[in-house]
Amino acid sequence: MTLDSAVERVTSPVADDFTISRGTTETATTVVVRISDGRHTGVGGVAPAAYYDETPDSVEAALPDLLTAVEKAGDPHAQQAIARRLADLAPEAPAARAAVSAAVHDLAGKQAGEPVYRRWGLDPEAAPPTSYTVGIADPEEMADRAARASDAGFEVLKVKVGTEDDRARVRAVREAAPDTRLRVDANEAWGADRAVEMSAWLADQGVEFLEQPCPTVAGLREVREAGHLPVAADESSVTAADVPAVADAVDIVVTKLGKCGGVRPAARQVAAANAHGLEVMVGCMVASDAAIAPACHLAPLCDYADLDGALLLSQDPYEGVPVVDGRMDLRAVDAGTGVRPAE
Repeated sequence: MTLDSAVERVTSPVADDFTISRGTTETATTVVVRISDGRHTGVGGVAPAAYYDETPDSVEAALPDLLTAVEKAGDPHAQQAIARRLADLAPEAPAARAAVSAAVHDLAGKQAGEPVYRRWGLDPEAAPPTSYTVGIADPEEMADRAARASDAGFEVLKVKVGTEDDRARVRAVREAAPDTRLRVDANEAWGADRAVEMSAWLADQGVEFLEQPCPTVAGLREVREAGHLPVAADESSVTAADVPAVADAVDIVVTKLGKCGGVRPAARQVAAANAHGLEVMVGCMVASDAAIAPACHLAPLCDYADLDGALLLSQDPYEGVPVVDGRMDLRAVDAGTGVRPAE
C-alpha cells in the first residue's frame, strides 16, 4: 500500500510552571508525526529531552529518513521489520524513532479496527493508576497543587525534590493530601549519603519509593542497600541493554518511549526488567497526548504508571486515552492508540 507522511511541531503552555532539580519548563514542545494510507491516519509524537541530547530540531532532522523507510515498507503491520530499520538508520535518535513507532502502531490499529492494547493481548483493567506530578515550588504552592490533584481523584502523587529544604515540601504535600500514595523523584539531585538519610524520613511520611536519587548506579546501589525505601532507576536505565547493569542496584526500572526508541523497545525493556526480578514503571515527559497515548497501551504490562504529561498542559491540540480519577480508560479507545485532534 502507499503511505504518506507529515510532520508538525506543537508547543503547548504548561498549566503550572513545572520545575524539577534540573530546571523549569513553561512550555512543552511535541514533534508530531502523521502517517496516512489515504483512509486512516496514524498519529504519534515525542517531546525530546535535552538531557538525552535531543531537541525538536534534531528529531525533525532525523525524521525524513525514518519516514521514507516506513513508506518503503508500505505496511504498518510489519512492525518488527520497521523497528529494526529505524534502529539501523538512527541509532542515536531514539526520540525520533519513538514518534514514528507510535504513528505506525496507531495506523496499524486503525486499519485493523482494534486498540493497540488489544492487538497485544493485554488486559485494560490491569493498567495501574497514573500518578500526578507535583513539581518543585514553594511549599504552599505544592500543597495547593497536591490538594487540587487529590480533589480531582488522583490517588497517587509524585513529588519532585532537589532543593535545600525538601522535607518542608514533602511535608506540605503530605498534609494537603493525607490519603494519597506518594512517590518521590530527585532526578539525580542527591548524593548517596543524603538519599539514605532522607529515605528514612520519607518512609515515615508513607512514601512508596524513591526515583533516581543519585546520578550513578553505584549510588543507587548504596541507597537500596542502606536505605529504607525501594529505589527506581530512570536516567540510569535508558534501554533494555541497561537493565543488567542496574539489576542489583534498584527495585524498579522506568521505561519511557521517548528515551528507549518506541513501543517495541519499551516492551523489550519491560521484559528485561521482569527477567531480572524488577518491577517497572512506564513514564513520560511533559508532552501532548500525541506522545502520551501510545505509552498508555503499555501500562497493563507495568506495575506503576506516571503518564500525566498531557494532564500538566493548559491546552493540547490532541486528545488521547481518557483519564478518570487517575485511571486510564483504555476501553474507551476504539482503534489505534486513541490519539485524535482535540474537539
